[in-house]
Amino acid sequence: MKREKLIRMANEIARNLRAQAGVEAGKATAAHMRSFWTPGMRADLIAHASAGGEGLDAIALEAARLLDATAVS
Repeated sequence: MKREKLIRMANEIARNLRAQAGVEAGKATAAHMRSFWTPGMRADLIAHASAGGEGLDAIALEAARLLDATAVS
């Protein structure tokens, strides 16, 4: 999947879940990605976030970091 599309999708999910309890938006976004994204999509997002996360919404970036922490543990 092209990086631009992945970023757009991540940002759309983050935007839609932003209203959920503010602080929980990152967790909700990560949970959505865990449930509906393929492992490859999640890995690509984590790699992009690790490289600086250019273009990612703050919530999408937090979700990527949460996904990365989950993958390591």
